[in-house]
Amino acid sequence: MTPVSSQSSMRTVQVLGGGNTASGAHVRSLAAGLVARGVRVTVCAPVEADHTYDFTGAGAEHVHVPRSSDPGSVAALRAACTGADLVHAHGLHASFRTVLALGGRHTPLVVTWHDRPRAEGPRAHFLRLLERRVVRAATVVLGTTSALVDRARRTGARDARLAAVSLPGRSASPAPDDPDRLRPKIRAELGAIGRPLLIAVGSLERHRGYDVLLDAAHAWRRLDPVPLVVLAGEGPLRGELQRRIEDEELPVRLVGRREDVTDLLAAADIALLPSRYEARSPLAQEALRAGLPLVATRVGGIPELVGDAAELVPYGNARALADAVTGLLGDPGRRDQLRERGVRQAADWPTEDETVAQVLSVYDELTRPRPMV
Repeated sequence: MTPVSSQSSMRTVQVLGGGNTASGAHVRSLAAGLVARGVRVTVCAPVEADHTYDFTGAGAEHVHVPRSSDPGSVAALRAACTGADLVHAHGLHASFRTVLALGGRHTPLVVTWHDRPRAEGPRAHFLRLLERRVVRAATVVLGTTSALVDRARRTGARDARLAAVSLPGRSASPAPDDPDRLRPKIRAELGAIGRPLLIAVGSLERHRGYDVLLDAAHAWRRLDPVPLVVLAGEGPLRGELQRRIEDEELPVRLVGRREDVTDLLAAADIALLPSRYEARSPLAQEALRAGLPLVATRVGGIPELVGDAAELVPYGNARALADAVTGLLGDPGRRDQLRERGVRQAADWPTEDETVAQVLSVYDELTRPRPMV
């Protein structure tokens, strides 16, 4: 039986910026779980985020708050937070605007770090200043990895804790034993008949490490049959990557943003995650739940997330990435071992129900009336 909050009349405000896939899906899942427990939830996010994640469909009230570049965003957020028992912000920019909006109020503020900001030069210094301002103003900082919790503590957080964050939309049970329902159709569509299919999913941005992936693809051209690498996602590097693929005649396809990522993974032989940094990667979680062997970089929260259920390589090392994939393609026994380990590892991750329960316990702790002294 689902527990109900001891403060069923509690009103919380969830603040989301643009909302990447992980944070947007988490807020949607969290909103649905809190509403089911009798908590009133307002989600402050751009209107396009509500179109994508359907917060209102989860039973929450949605208030349009423009992105941080809009000068009216703080005022809109201040109005939406009036009368809230607790405010929960997700991501650095959304959290900073929330700190400004709550200036002078004694409303408890919970901040979740789903990832760490990526920048270089003067902008990196600016983002560190924002981080410091946010964590020192927050009542509690929740980090999705131990590294993020440690970072929050070093930055000045008075209370930083590891967050239980589930993969929304998935049950706690492992993937079905037969993942081949759409496998032949998907492989035919992608052009992977009679050859291995390697899948990477994520925005086409510099930190994803796709330049290293293309370097590694040179080695795979010598294999027989030649594996096909499929990159699912969009982003500013699409033109640059496509030119390299054509000029260097690489066995790589860019298929754009896809809504059928689960089916793509079910059709693939190996998932690839060559990123420079990842916190709690949705692709890694999807791959292990699906029993799909994963080759990933040993960065950020990946080792903590996957344990011994993936092949881990150093970031930026194209030779190590190429050799790991080549070794797996030639070793069916190792692939089977990773499939089994992946399903076991995924079974230990928190469910959506457990995630909501942990967050609600933090809310109750922070809003519980204090005894008179």
